[in-house]
Amino acid sequence: MKILVVGSGGREHALAWKIRQSPRVTGVFCAPGNGGTRRVAENIAIPDIDIPALADFAAREHIGLTVVGPEVPLTLGIVDEFESRGLPIFGPSKKAAELEGSKIFAKMFLDRHRIPTGRFKAAYTPEEARAVVASEPFGYPLVVKADGLAAGKGVLICRSKAEAEEAVRAIMVEREFGAAGQAVLFEEFLRGQEVSFIVISDGVHALPLVTTMDHKAVFDGGGGPNTGGMGTISPSPAVSKKTIGEVMAGIIQPTITRMREEQRPFKGALYAGLMMTAEGPKVLEFNCRFGDPETQPQMLRLQSDLVEILAAAVAGDVLAREVEWTRGAAGCLILASGGYPGPYEKGKIIQGLEEAERLPGIVLFHAGTKFENGRYVTSGGRVLGVGAADRTLAGAMTRIYRAAGLIRFDGMHYRRDIGKAGAGSPVPKGE
Repeated sequence: MKILVVGSGGREHALAWKIRQSPRVTGVFCAPGNGGTRRVAENIAIPDIDIPALADFAAREHIGLTVVGPEVPLTLGIVDEFESRGLPIFGPSKKAAELEGSKIFAKMFLDRHRIPTGRFKAAYTPEEARAVVASEPFGYPLVVKADGLAAGKGVLICRSKAEAEEAVRAIMVEREFGAAGQAVLFEEFLRGQEVSFIVISDGVHALPLVTTMDHKAVFDGGGGPNTGGMGTISPSPAVSKKTIGEVMAGIIQPTITRMREEQRPFKGALYAGLMMTAEGPKVLEFNCRFGDPETQPQMLRLQSDLVEILAAAVAGDVLAREVEWTRGAAGCLILASGGYPGPYEKGKIIQGLEEAERLPGIVLFHAGTKFENGRYVTSGGRVLGVGAADRTLAGAMTRIYRAAGLIRFDGMHYRRDIGKAGAGSPVPKGE
């Protein structure tokens, strides 16, 4: 079977890396891929948003399964196009992907089906938004979100009325997050431990993946603006077997069921960003795809054949096989360009990759890289993910930070506290 992976980030590298290990696979393609995917797949120079060209390629090459990584092609309807041509594809339809495409839609969906989430208000013009701020609906801190897709950066935590007014200006007037700022969502600030909970659904059933904990803020200790993710560990020390059961019964399965009842059956990877509050788990937001960088440690821990799992979900029987995971832990540290998540320069030469990869257990997942003139250079904000698995989280992170110390490019920065909160914690029961 030939597999096409759509996307160009670290998540897509991790998926292609794992897919390549399947005995069912005869060839792997990445469109458009990055500097690292070329080592496990054939990169195809088709942008991930050029849906007709991707479908033409899949038909011409007799692709047995297409796996979509990023959210934009999903919200543009890539699954609908492929299915209309009879091309097997893993991911949700355009209507189902609205769970991520519109934060307001997701909140209203949760509210009408009484699925636990925080209080919220929506505004569709700057004037409406300023009126919401003036009413001080939930006190401070106040969460202000751009409604649409903003690459994980359209969330602002405001600690005063002045900051909230500035957030409205940045999102809706200055359009710092582009079209995502056509509407804005105000949410109460939920306190607790944030958890990434990801499942694979066939539209009826859901298969939970091993838990992860993302570190979204750019600086150590959770300081600075949010990013697409600066590092991830698995399993999450905040999730027990009991919690997994509560989330599946109270959040995931009701979401899958109600989406099907609303004629939006969800097939694909459903990512629930949760806050573990004193009242129990509540949904912060949904993503309609695998996480990035959550996928990287998950693929490091997966022992079963990923292709079989995805094919079963597409066929409507995701629970057909028992899925096996390692009992230890894994992590992924993001090495970012100088200035990220703000403006950054590209084209910086990356050194030390071979030395890092020679260390035991290290896997490098490329994200914002290109291979040109015989060397790797930076081409994005999140450049590399340094991954490793071990019997313990402390062991995995020790390997990772040792490898990160060997890699160099101008302006490189990374957090130095990934996994520290859970490094001494036992693996939660049920993992």
